Amino acid sequence: MLKHIVMWKLKDYAEGRSRAENIEYIKSMLEALPGVIKELKFIEVGPAVNADRNYDAVLYSEFESPEALQIYLNHPEHKKVSEYVAKVREARIAGDYII
Repeated sequence: MLKHIVMWKLKDYAEGRSRAENIEYIKSMLEALPGVIKELKFIEVGPAVNADRNYDAVLYSEFESPEALQIYLNHPEHKKVSEYVAKVREARIAGDYII
């Protein structure tokens, strides 16, 4: 099982939304993907605790293999989300691990 974690630091205001609104919008877009991308086995997205010291939002997801993660990352619906996030973020950090 591959675990994929991403954290974003978002702009205060971007694409007509506040930081909090963008967190919720990104969350809704990502949480719609399990029904569309079968390789995505599990996903959680939420606002970070203590965002004043940390990143603003966190994504945790699970895949059967590195290949499944690549299919997810290259899927057109995931790319739509990524393109939006790129417009509203200041920074991104990610990590993957296998258990």
